[in-house]
Amino acid sequence: MSKNSIKINTQEDILYNNILSLSRNKLFFTKFGLADTFQNRIYLIFIHISFLFIKIKQNNQKEIYKIFYQKMFDLIFKNIELNMREIGYGDIVTNKNMKFLVKTFYNILLNCENPNWRSLNLKKMFFFKYLEHNNMKKKADNVPLIEYFDKYQAFCLDLSLDSVLKGDLNFRYK
Repeated sequence: MSKNSIKINTQEDILYNNILSLSRNKLFFTKFGLADTFQNRIYLIFIHISFLFIKIKQNNQKEIYKIFYQKMFDLIFKNIELNMREIGYGDIVTNKNMKFLVKTFYNILLNCENPNWRSLNLKKMFFFKYLEHNNMKKKADNVPLIEYFDKYQAFCLDLSLDSVLKGDLNFRYK
């Protein structure tokens, strides 16, 4: 791209960048004790976007929401694939990992939209399964991480669909 050209960010790009910012919050790697790994970052992106996808899915009668959902899905996986290639993964490894990640994403999405998601024990098992911690004590006591995602879920469900489509995602955890 030449230095005179201007990249116009789409609504999907804006939302994706906001999701990235949330997923890279140092809070995850300090207070919550998560290991700062490529896999954890991907899974944090998946969890964050899952609650937004659930919000969109609730009102997916309109074609605009279906299109946005698909564009977001495509953008997320395109960017993950590009990052894998930048790291140096070859074609075979990247393709194998991408198939695994798509399957994992759908498992995470199904877990997040499960009506039993309210159960503290299910949430503990979920985060234990998907996120790697720096030490076992933090892994066993992941209640602050659960509280974060409970507040994030409530925030997402309160968002208007127009806010989601515009990429307005101003979640602040305190």
